[in-house]
Amino acid sequence: MASDLSALLTSSKSLTSHLSRPDLPSVHLSLDQVEAQSRRLVSRQPGVSGDNDRANYLLAQAHVDASALSDSIAHLNTSTTFTPLQPLQDTDVAGYLRHAHEQNLISTIEEGRKETQEEFYRVLEERSQRDWEAKKKRVFEELGGRVGGENRAMAELKKSTHGKSSLMSSVSPSLTLQMQSKMMVYDRVVTELNTARLRGISYPIVHALAATATTVAPDARSQQMKYNFDALAKITAEPAGLPPVEHAGAHILNASLFERKYARVYLGDPESRDAAALRRQIAKGSREALEEQYYEIVERTVHARPTEARLGGDPSIANKVRAFLFVRYYKNGEWEERIELVAGQPLWARLFYLVRTGYCREALDEAIQFQQAIDHREASFVTHFKTWIESPDRKLPKPHRDHLQAVYNAHMLHSATADPFKLALYKLMGKLEPSRRSVPHVTTTTEDWLWFQLAMVDEDEDGGLRALADVLLGYGERHFEGAPNQPSARRGVWAGVLLMCGQFERAVAALWEHQETEVEAVHLAIALAYHGLLRVPSRAETSDMTPLSLSPVSPPALSISTLIWRYVRQFVKMDAKEALQYVYCVCLSADQGEVGKEQIEIAWEQVRRIIVLANGGPGWEELVGGYRPDGSRFSGVIEQGASLLHLQDSKQYNEQILVRAAKHAEENDRIAEAIKLYNLAGDYATVVACLAQALSNTIAKPSPDEKDRTLEKTAVDILRHYERTNRAVGRDRDAVVRLLRVREAMEANSAGKPEVAIDIMESTELIPLSGDVAKITRRAEEFKDLHESLQRNLQTYLPLTMEALAGVHQKAKLSLVADATRQMTLQAVRRKSRSLMIFAGILKYRMSPDVYSYLARLDVEIAL
Repeated sequence: MASDLSALLTSSKSLTSHLSRPDLPSVHLSLDQVEAQSRRLVSRQPGVSGDNDRANYLLAQAHVDASALSDSIAHLNTSTTFTPLQPLQDTDVAGYLRHAHEQNLISTIEEGRKETQEEFYRVLEERSQRDWEAKKKRVFEELGGRVGGENRAMAELKKSTHGKSSLMSSVSPSLTLQMQSKMMVYDRVVTELNTARLRGISYPIVHALAATATTVAPDARSQQMKYNFDALAKITAEPAGLPPVEHAGAHILNASLFERKYARVYLGDPESRDAAALRRQIAKGSREALEEQYYEIVERTVHARPTEARLGGDPSIANKVRAFLFVRYYKNGEWEERIELVAGQPLWARLFYLVRTGYCREALDEAIQFQQAIDHREASFVTHFKTWIESPDRKLPKPHRDHLQAVYNAHMLHSATADPFKLALYKLMGKLEPSRRSVPHVTTTTEDWLWFQLAMVDEDEDGGLRALADVLLGYGERHFEGAPNQPSARRGVWAGVLLMCGQFERAVAALWEHQETEVEAVHLAIALAYHGLLRVPSRAETSDMTPLSLSPVSPPALSISTLIWRYVRQFVKMDAKEALQYVYCVCLSADQGEVGKEQIEIAWEQVRRIIVLANGGPGWEELVGGYRPDGSRFSGVIEQGASLLHLQDSKQYNEQILVRAAKHAEENDRIAEAIKLYNLAGDYATVVACLAQALSNTIAKPSPDEKDRTLEKTAVDILRHYERTNRAVGRDRDAVVRLLRVREAMEANSAGKPEVAIDIMESTELIPLSGDVAKITRRAEEFKDLHESLQRNLQTYLPLTMEALAGVHQKAKLSLVADATRQMTLQAVRRKSRSLMIFAGILKYRMSPDVYSYLARLDVEIAL
């Protein structure tokens, strides 16, 4: 051991041998000396106790008792903090069950947490994707993406998705032939609606739309849309047809009772008695529509399988239901297991399906026929059933409901063999367990389930129709139609569900979100607005991304103006009159207070857009009106429908439509249309001012195009009419006359008639050609007082006149007339050329140097 320590000492000394310096003394300390020096150094450091005192002082100011905490920590016993798990004995049944129960709870909580998290991220992704698609759609509509022609960037945007690879784009391509024909069929319905509104009579628009839906394309989606329109017809109690006006007393029957019939109640206080009655009507109408729809299914099923149905020769409703039950529930010579037979008949199922198809009186007759057998099974059922059928609102008195609840709880609620149709009948009559919304083997389809909910709705209890709507909104579109991009998605079902529970604005928005149902969305909105069942948001609440406005403090609202404009902008250039028919429908919401006034202003704005965007020609004049060759004026389609736009008189029509549309047309470089609009509005001074400005631009062009020719022809016609009626006299009209004369001179010179061009220019008195220097100087001084359009075209008509003089000079030199006559003509041309150059010299700085040089060169050629 000693040798090991000696070796360790020797090696330690060798560690610092290379650091030794001969000029420094070496230090050799034993271990005792090192320990003593260390203690001495420690004693020189400041004590820890002082730091502890300061820390305790600072903590005490924060109400922290540091000493008490130290004692607690010192006396902490960690051995009992966690109780170790004890192994379960094989015979400890209670412990095993307790452990299994706890594990089930923990796993259930964990699974619920995971499902909630996954659902949250899925909904978040769908919402972000939907918002992105809506933004894309909005951008493309603003850029005209619906019509042909697109660059690479637009194509990439079409394919893009929010953070994913390309999927299906929501931006619609150019209109297909099928889409155009579909839109044209629906156009006729809207036109007929507005014709009826102008005549002050009602129009069954919902029935017309339902009939149109099946004629467009007889497929599943159009059939679903027909069902939706049928439901709305039941909700609004709209009759299928009206007697013609020629019929005696038909005017009274045709009085405009449909238009905005429900607006006052629907837009009023939702807690009022009238609002509750309207919700009852909505539920009742929706239920009746589903009953009619199911009766069609019964008839189709029976006729499709006549052998199994065994219909026979009895055409009654009860017999058809009996045949339907044979097809559905009778297999291999026996009824299905849970079907209970009463007197050898599936009576509960027959009663239920008679009620399900809306034939409640027939169901009551069937129950009375078999009353003895039913009472043997379920005492007093027929009595309750009769009371329920005969009650106006299908609601039993409370004693009856309590009795049904007791029977239901006693031997049906927990029975595994109870007939599901009997159970459903008891639930319907007593409105039992409204929170348990499904009945096994009964509510098997979406329509069956929804009908059952509507039949169970009680507006006086459990929230009524609004509570049902909240439940349905909790399920969402995916529950009824499948995934958004799924090819087999049942388009229109979700909208129908929302429609039947009174969520009309959401129903329209649900259809608008899908390209294939946009047409139906627009027309459903128009039908709802016509009956007063559509709430419109104010301008401040309207979103640019979606027509639906949702607020936590107010009911949903739908911007029908946004919907209509995005729809009509696809064909406004091709068929402006049809687009106008849709804009008329914006004013259906004019009775909605301040929002209604905004809707009228929006409709006026959209009419002005249609005027500006529409193609010119006879169709355009048919839209806004015009003048016949004899000077008489004819009205256009807009003026004929002014009452639908709530335009009070011709003055308001001129101010709000014609004049403002003319300003927009002028800003969009549609000068000819702007001039016609100003002329129709009677703003004659502005007409000639615009003509002067426009002709000023066209005269400067050496070769006018077709648009310029049309403008000049319009100017000639208007000027002839104004001169005859002595309108708009003044500088502007004088400028227009002179500019038109300059154009005539240009055409004469181009046609090889320079002498005619000179005569025309002299008649304008724009250029002094007399040779009198005093007159030339005075005319140059008066130049600044000329109309601005004439001043701007100085370097147009000066070269024109000089070119005409050069042409006359050249003709005179080459003519075969007498020498004296030739010399006289040449002197006159030289005199006029000199006059023009003097005039141009005075106004030299109003022209470009090139023009002045060109004039000087021609003047030299004429002087030679």
